[in-house]
Amino acid sequence: MSKRHAATIAARAGIAQDSAHAAVTPPLYLTSTYELKAFKQPGPYDYSRSNNPTRDLLAETLAELEGGVKAIVTSTGMSACLLALQLLTPDDTLVIPHDCYGGSYRLFVNLAQRKRAFNLLVVNFQQTGWAEQIRAVKPKMIWLETPSNPLLQITDVRAVCDLAKVLQALVVVDNTFLSPVLQQPLALGADIVVHSTTKYINGHSDIVGGVLIAKSQQLGDELKWWANCLGITGAPFDSYMTLRGLRTLEPRLRLQQDNTARVVDFLAKQPLVAKVYYPGLPQHPGHAIAKAQQSGFGAMCSFDLAADEALLPVFFSALRLFTLAQSLGGIESLVCHPGTMTHASMDAAAQRTAGIGATLIRLSVGIENVDDLLADLQQAFNAVAQHNQQNHQQQLNQQTDRLKQQNEQQQQQFRLNPALSAFW
Repeated sequence: MSKRHAATIAARAGIAQDSAHAAVTPPLYLTSTYELKAFKQPGPYDYSRSNNPTRDLLAETLAELEGGVKAIVTSTGMSACLLALQLLTPDDTLVIPHDCYGGSYRLFVNLAQRKRAFNLLVVNFQQTGWAEQIRAVKPKMIWLETPSNPLLQITDVRAVCDLAKVLQALVVVDNTFLSPVLQQPLALGADIVVHSTTKYINGHSDIVGGVLIAKSQQLGDELKWWANCLGITGAPFDSYMTLRGLRTLEPRLRLQQDNTARVVDFLAKQPLVAKVYYPGLPQHPGHAIAKAQQSGFGAMCSFDLAADEALLPVFFSALRLFTLAQSLGGIESLVCHPGTMTHASMDAAAQRTAGIGATLIRLSVGIENVDDLLADLQQAFNAVAQHNQQNHQQQLNQQTDRLKQQNEQQQQQFRLNPALSAFW
């Protein structure tokens, strides 16, 4: 059979493969340990931290979706990041993007500065000269996040991988925002792909998890050894739930992308939106690269609210369908303020460098009816506009009162002038 499509791989994961009772859907193996066949005769499974049938099925499916050789399912997305960093020594240099996810940034910076785990170089891949900066430090690992969180900036994965090959550096790509349905970094030259499976892969906001997919067997074996050693492998139940969500990944994303395109078009016409960040827009700086290396533009978008920062609570409290919450990628629509939520671990200077402004808002668009989503956003903008108008009227009233008071004071001073008393 020819290579299967992503939707088929996801939907058929483990289906009709149960050898014990011919169950159509695969069973959940909650056991922590396994019986040995005999003394000194362990089977393929002996302890669930090392191997578990449910977790292994999820890993095999994700490896096939990404075109990798081996996948290691971890307890969270951050533990997947930590696992990749085990490939580095204190003498090695890690290159990271200046605008990566705040949790990843916090991990990289603190391991480098407080633990001296590796050297660190922060690079803006959207500026000219990034290649020269990387060449100068001869890194062991280059970390990419494209599209970036939360500004949806695009990095040319193939160009970075070509440079990394010359420098004999590993390239790790965080593919959380797109999933293997919309982007396959290994095919572009990357060595490792990272996902927070909490997001699109699971898609229902009911578990946390992560995964690393390696391009080579050697890398995969080393990463699996470290995962078992550190004890950061994913739980069987979480793996089961992730598999369940994974089956609908492709149709979910298709609908979410359609909804996002409508939302972006709506935002672009709003007077209270200063700027929209979405790679699908032709004017987006990374549009051409995204179109070349992705099979879709994703379901995340951000925008700058064209209003005072003090009116953010008005906007958020007015929303009814966009829930103010961390995370992304679920079937429900979420709204987030990166500066105080997902990227709060970045100091003010780092946020400014990354381009995260005080009124930046990030949307994770779900599968609700898009007309309802647009109506929800519209009434939130209306609430801000109303407050703007009230504030403007209040300022006018205050200005009028001040002028009136000044006029009365001037008149009183005029009447009390002794030189003019003869007139009264």
